[in-house]
Amino acid sequence: EVQLVESGGGSVQAGGSLRLSCIASGFTFDDSDMGWYRRAPGNECELVSTIMSDGSTYYADSVKGRFTISQDNAKNTVYLQMNSLKPEDTAVYYCYWGPFDSPRARGQGTQVTVSS
Repeated sequence: EVQLVESGGGSVQAGGSLRLSCIASGFTFDDSDMGWYRRAPGNECELVSTIMSDGSTYYADSVKGRFTISQDNAKNTVYLQMNSLKPEDTAVYYCYWGPFDSPRARGQGTQVTVSS
C-alpha cells in the first residue's frame, strides 16, 4: 500500500521559515518523481515544486528562490524548505508521487498559515 505522510506545517509570521517533510512507503522511492502541490482557500491546486528521479527540480515562479525541494533516499523522505514565507503562501500543502500532471498518490496534506 502506498502511503505519503506529511508533517512540518504550522503557523508563522511573514518572513519566517518552515520545513515540510513527506515520508513515503509502498513504492520504489529513489526511482520516482516526487513533489508538492498546494491549495489555498477558493483556489485551484498549484504545483509548487517537483524533484525528478534524476535529481532535476522544478519550482513555480511564485516560490522560486525561496523554496528548496530535496530528498533523502535512505529515509524515503522528500522535504520542502520554505523560507521568506509570505501570506500568499498560506495553503494546504500536499506531497505527491508520480508524474506532476498525473500523480499516482498524494498525502493527507499539512496546513501552512503565514500571517502578516
